[in-house]
Parts: sequence; C-alpha cells; structure tokens
Amino acid sequence: RTKDPSPVDFSTGSVGLGAVAPAFAALAHRYGKAHFDHVTSRRFVSLIGDAELDEGNVWEAVLEPSLGGLGNLLWIVDLNRQSLDRVVPGMKVKLLQAMFHDSGWQVLEAKYGRALQRVFAQPGGQLLRRRIDEMSNEEYQSLLSLPGAELRPKLVDVGGRDEIGLVELLQTTPDDKLPALFANLGGHDLPELIGVLEESEREPHKPTVLFAYTIKGWGLPLMGDPLNHSKLLTPEEIEALRAKLEIPQDDLWATFGPDTVQGRLCATAARRIYPANAAAPVTLSANIIPDELAIRTTGALSTQQAFGQTLMAISRKPELADRVVTASPDVATSTNLSGWILKSGVFGNAATAPRPDEEQPHLSWQYSPQGQHIELGISEMNLFMMLGMFGLSTDLCGQQLIPIGTVYDPFVCRGLDALIYGLYSGAKFIFAGTPSGVSLSPEGGAHQSTVTPSLGAELPNLNAYEPAFAQELSWIMAEALRQCCRADGRSTYLRLSTKLINQTLLEPALARIGRSALHEQVLAGGYRLVDWRDHAERNAAQPLVQIAASGAMIPEAVAAARLLQAQGINANVLNLTSARHLFESWRAADRPGRDPLSWLIPPDERGAPIVTIHDGASHALAWLGSVYGAPMVPLGVDGFGQSGARADLYRYFGIDAESIAGAGQRALAR
Repeated sequence: RTKDPSPVDFSTGSVGLGAVAPAFAALAHRYGKAHFDHVTSRRFVSLIGDAELDEGNVWEAVLEPSLGGLGNLLWIVDLNRQSLDRVVPGMKVKLLQAMFHDSGWQVLEAKYGRALQRVFAQPGGQLLRRRIDEMSNEEYQSLLSLPGAELRPKLVDVGGRDEIGLVELLQTTPDDKLPALFANLGGHDLPELIGVLEESEREPHKPTVLFAYTIKGWGLPLMGDPLNHSKLLTPEEIEALRAKLEIPQDDLWATFGPDTVQGRLCATAARRIYPANAAAPVTLSANIIPDELAIRTTGALSTQQAFGQTLMAISRKPELADRVVTASPDVATSTNLSGWILKSGVFGNAATAPRPDEEQPHLSWQYSPQGQHIELGISEMNLFMMLGMFGLSTDLCGQQLIPIGTVYDPFVCRGLDALIYGLYSGAKFIFAGTPSGVSLSPEGGAHQSTVTPSLGAELPNLNAYEPAFAQELSWIMAEALRQCCRADGRSTYLRLSTKLINQTLLEPALARIGRSALHEQVLAGGYRLVDWRDHAERNAAQPLVQIAASGAMIPEAVAAARLLQAQGINANVLNLTSARHLFESWRAADRPGRDPLSWLIPPDERGAPIVTIHDGASHALAWLGSVYGAPMVPLGVDGFGQSGARADLYRYFGIDAESIAGAGQRALAR
C-alpha cells in the first residue's frame, strides 16, 4: 500500500490480514457516515484465497458483533482448493458456508458456469452434476490436464463401471470440447459471476461472502498443476501469453485503446469511481492540538489514571474530540476508558438504553449512531486491525479519524500481526498497553509483559513512550495526537502502569530544567530527574553512577540513588521516557561532530558506569552503555512473572532499590 506509486487501498500478504482489513474499513465507513454524513467510500471488497479461511483472525473478524450489518462488505473466496503444498483434501465448503450464514452473513455461490448448467438441465444431466459434486478434490484436479479422449472414460466411470446415463449424456460433446466443459466453473464464467454479484445487492443489511469455484492457473500451461503455487512461467510461455492476449510487444503495460469498447468501459468506470470534482478529504490540522492536555498532576497517580484524564481533557475540546474514537477488546473499564464512554457513548446502529439489570454505578453502556467508543469482543487482533483501518480513514473514507485503543500490555503480542499490518500500511493511531510489566504483581505471569518494550523500540512507523508522571503523559499524548494529524506522522504506543507514583518526585527536575526545556526533553526521550549536583552534601571527588530507568521503576531508581548518596557515591537518575527516541538520536548522530545525548550525560560524566532498570527484559536498555563506552549493568525482568506482592516481585527479579544500589556498587568495582 505504501510502496506502489499508483493508489492501492489495501496491502495483502500472509495470515489473512488483507482479507479482514476491508471489513474494518467498512466499519470506518459506517462510523464516518454516521458522524459526518459524507464519506467518499462505497463498497469494500476482499478477494480471498480459500486457504486463507484457515487463518484464525479471519474467523475472529467474522464473529465480531461490531461488523454485523455491513451491507457494503463483500468477500469473494477464490475456491481453487489448492494450497502451497498440495491439493487440499476434503475442503468442507458446506461447513464454511454454514459458519458464515450462522454469523449473519449472506452466503452466495458461483460453482458452475453456464455451459455446464445447460448440460445439467438436459435429461440425465443430474448424473453429471452428481459425478462432479461427489468427486474428491484430488481426482478433479488430476483430470483437468487430460485430453478429451482420456478424460471421457474416467468421467463416466462410476464405481468401476461405465454409467450408461453419463455415456449417453456426453455423446453430443466431442473429445476436443470435453475438457473445456469439464473445467467450466462459475468463477471463470464472467456473465455467471456478474449475475451472482448482482444478487449480492438484494441484501443491503448483511455482509456478503461469495464462494467462486475456480481452477488455479486458469488459462496458463500450469493450470491445475498440484505444484503450481511455486511455479513460474518460462520466458517462452510468457511470450505465448502476450501474443494470446494481443499485448503490443513494445508496450507491455498498454491500456485498452480509448476508442475500443473496453477502453470506453474502463474510462466510464474510472470517472464514476474517481470523479474529477470529488471533494477533498476532511482532515484535522495539527495546529489545533495544544502543547499539553489539562489534567491533574499532583498527589499519587498512575499513568493509566492519567491516560483516562487525558481523554476527558480531549472531550472538552469539541473540534478535536469529534475526530477521536476509542476502542478496546472488552477491557474498557479496567483501562480507564469509563469517563470517556460515559461522556461520548458507545457507537451502535440504533440508540439503546441499558436494561435495569445491566446498569452499573460507574458506567452506563448507551449505544447510538453518535457514540464514540467501539467495544470489541476479546480479540486483540480485531483491535489492532480496527485501529489500523480507522487510522487510514482519511484515505479510505475521506474523513479523518483519530483512533485510540487500550489493551492489556502482554496482549500486544496477541495482536502483533495486525499491529504490524497497520504500521506497514501507514496508519496513524494511538494505543495504550496497560497495565504492564510485573508491577501489576498479583495477577501472575500470564498478565505480566516483558518483551513489549522491544516491540515499541523496533517496529517501523511507531513512536513508543513509557512515562512515569502525569505531566509527562500530558505532553506525550498531545504529541501523539499531533502525529496523527501530520502527513509524515507516526502511530504512538504508550506503555503504562497502574502503579501509583508520588508526583512530587518530578518537582526538583521541573524547577531545575524549566517547564519548556523539560517538555522538549520528555518528547526527545529522557531527562535528568535526579542530578547529583543538587544534593546538599555533594562532593565531586566521590565516584559517580548513572541510574537510568523507565516508567514504573522511577521510584525505585530514586530510592537507590539516595542509598548510594548515603554511602558516599554520587548518583544521577536518568528518566528515559522513550528509549526508542534516544536510540534513534544516537543512530542519527553517528557522524563526526555530533553529540547524541549531551543533555543527558555531559562530557565529564561519560566514564561513569551505568545501571539500567526496566520493568521488562533487561536487554531493552542495555545499549545505553555503548553510546559513550561506559561500563554497564542492565537490570530487568528476564524470567516469567510470579504472583505476589509488588515489593516481593521486585526483590525476586532484582529490580528493587537495594538491588539497584548493589548493582551500582558492583559497576564501580569493575
């Protein structure tokens, strides 16, 4: 989608993502039309290989209630019954069709072409239909390459003997015509296919799936070859195909002539689909986004709580709020979306009020076409696919949306394929992975994430932040919104926590650095939260340790610095709000005369050892020592989580204040 110079709506590729993407784009169409009346999109079509129906994410989408009633969604299943390795035995098409039907889809079929249908209508024609219907996939594919004289005896052979009715039925079909008749499937018969497609418009309130029976490699020398998935045409075969299609040898990409029937038809369709007077997409200027969002930044707060406050701050700015849509896979209340949902409502086809037995004192699920939250089932794959397609709504539907999603941080991995797909496609969205790490302690290993910081650092087209303080998140969230409004912007990943942090820990740095400079440094990736020179009993002759930490580990880092100061060791605390941005700055400065992290580590401190602490795998920050060649001790969570008190878990993994201070002492001793 992002690499082709001509307009491409959706990238395809493996694992069924290209099949599902138009479904969530159709949902963005419905949402955009309900909220802004005008959209530029019409129908969304997926051409799906039958083997893609093996992919679990396809069925996660089919079963998603939010996609119900999308009458402008059409899936065409290319049913050739061949996969990468083989002819697929027992394709269970009826079972697949029943699953779609039971999920509220209109199910259509283009199985046989008109030539075969005419033969079926003759006396005895049902014998031929039954023979082909009951034929195994393997047998059908093996007969496709036979000449008529060899095909006929095999076709009329039923149970080891000739079926007289079939013999008589096919007597009027000469050998040279029999292979074409046998291969006359609905997916290759254009008038038949058009008729079925027109039938799909009779049901305007259901998505449609059309099973089109085809033969892999149709019209080519490798047609029906069980190994044709990995075969290429030879140069001689390509030349024969060019001549057959009457493509000029000196203009292989020639279009149909403007005065031909085909050329006029294509020109008419192009004018209809891409009218010259088409309205420009409606977009939001980044200039309306404030530098920060007005939220509470005092007392004890978690970054997850602060995230919920930023959404409420957005809701108080109508021009911005109108473009924001939130989503979660059944975790809205536990990721602090309740306030936004209460104020903005839930998106649905018709206005509904909660039943008395569903009413909760903290949240009321009121659905309406004007709602701005989409509550998905428990499918992180659907969440990231929805965020990606809503994040492309400017291109796909002509109305810009800013999608914001929440997900338990460990399950970012569960939706990773769809997340990568959205980023690859150039989508812009915001998602919060929360809670994260082992800091959510009692929930055990299954909910404790350790590898997600690496995803945030390594995935292209993504900004990643792990703030500790509400003020940081206020600035970061505003920047994430601006990124969504910029043509060259990125998506944003916020790794958050439910751990309460005393916001007064930020005050000395705010006073020392200044509000404007601190704002800039937070977005750049980090700042000196604790500077040893601010210590009342500072002594430049004492050894120095740099303690670098992110997010929830900041209080432990500050406590460790105090322990070291009490032992006669100077200690800075570097608050790394975005390890990714710091790494990118280091890479970008890999030229003579450039100093990548000068505001964090001045020249006279670059020999001091560094201890990094992360509520995640220790390697995520271990690169920091390489910037200036300093000794390095990385601490983090390098095993599966445990269930227990937070202090016990920190001690178990060696990321408590005492362990951090001990690591600093060991680093100095090296």
